[in-house]
Amino acid sequence: MNRDLTVEEKLDMVSRKILAVSRNELYLKMRFLDVALSSLGFVMDEGVQGLGTDGLYLYYHPQYLGGLYREDRVMVNRLYLHLVLHGIFHHITRRKGREKRLYSLACDIAVESMTDDMHYRCVLKSRPLLRRETYRRLRKEMKVLSADRVYSVLACWKLTEGELSRLEAEFRIDDHTFWPDDDDQKKRSEIENRWQDISDQMETEMETFSKEASAESGSLIDQVRVENRERYDYQQFLRKFSVLREEMSVDQDSFDYVFYTYGLSLYGNMPLIEPQEWKETRKIEEFVIVIDTSMSCSGELVRKFLEETYGVLSENDSFFRKVNIHIIQCDDQVQTDQKITSEEELKEYMDHLELRGEGGTDFRPAFEYVAGLMNQNVFEQLKGLIYFTDGKGTYPAKMPPFETAFVFMQEDYEDVDVPVWAMKIVLEAAEYRNRLKVEI
Repeated sequence: MNRDLTVEEKLDMVSRKILAVSRNELYLKMRFLDVALSSLGFVMDEGVQGLGTDGLYLYYHPQYLGGLYREDRVMVNRLYLHLVLHGIFHHITRRKGREKRLYSLACDIAVESMTDDMHYRCVLKSRPLLRRETYRRLRKEMKVLSADRVYSVLACWKLTEGELSRLEAEFRIDDHTFWPDDDDQKKRSEIENRWQDISDQMETEMETFSKEASAESGSLIDQVRVENRERYDYQQFLRKFSVLREEMSVDQDSFDYVFYTYGLSLYGNMPLIEPQEWKETRKIEEFVIVIDTSMSCSGELVRKFLEETYGVLSENDSFFRKVNIHIIQCDDQVQTDQKITSEEELKEYMDHLELRGEGGTDFRPAFEYVAGLMNQNVFEQLKGLIYFTDGKGTYPAKMPPFETAFVFMQEDYEDVDVPVWAMKIVLEAAEYRNRLKVEI
């Protein structure tokens, strides 16, 4: 004889049916989300504030979920999608020491803006005035509302407690208490790996059905592409332009202080072994920086790019004492060429930066100019060229005889295609120098 279900079991069964119905509605409109929508196991938890996720499970309060479903089925769909998008965009695992409350709000704004940009009836809702005004202010600062950029702008706004509370009341619809702490590396890695696989598969499916997906999913595909780029430490990237040279310095790795001090104690001031005065090091010696001075690249962005590059080079002792770095300004023709021979000269150049140009964008003159410098033996061993630009210009048809990277600042970035022989680098904003990365 079958036993009667308890009240708790009935609530759990009804709640799971509600979540399954919501998942199916979303799937019918957004088939590219099939794996993401099915990736969260359902767990009833009467301690959760509404719904929440840790990236592995979806936690729900049964009474809250049942009541919301009776009142507004669209909000259940939006809430389910909201949780899934947090996973797709790695919000759960990439807080990295930032202020918790403000970061949570930034993630919610980013996800809600993407949902509001969609044209699917199953998630369509009117936008209250505060929401519309917040989007308008943020889009003055950025083209797409990513969590990182929203966080930096919110921090600059210096919100009062009242303003912060009103924004939270408008945008916070899920519980973030299940998100792992920064020091829980094992769980964070598990969540990150799972959602990276899901994001990669989702990007492939959206590109396969790009016309269908892009027509109604707003900026979702562009954001997924950006999130799925591999990230590298900027210092490691610059090492591509380094060379091995001997430099006057004590080689700590090959010098044995035991024999040195033993000799001094045994013979007075006569050591048994002398330290080597030369050490092989790998540092920056020669490379070219080209700055796009067309109307589309502002002086502020150029300065930020130079500051980031200078910061990495100086903080990590990446310069030889004498270097041969050329900083070229170019729009549709080469405007200036400043030779830099030391770290101090680079700092001086930045302090007195003056951009010349403001014409159209054509990358070819700069490459032709550098080729001419190589023919004149200006460089001994040119390792590469970094071209800071917005990417909207004419590229050379042939691959140059050195490594090339086109660099964009994330805060003003629109996805563009570069030649297959070049790297595409997206620098994160200067506000996050303590976690400076590049996306390739």
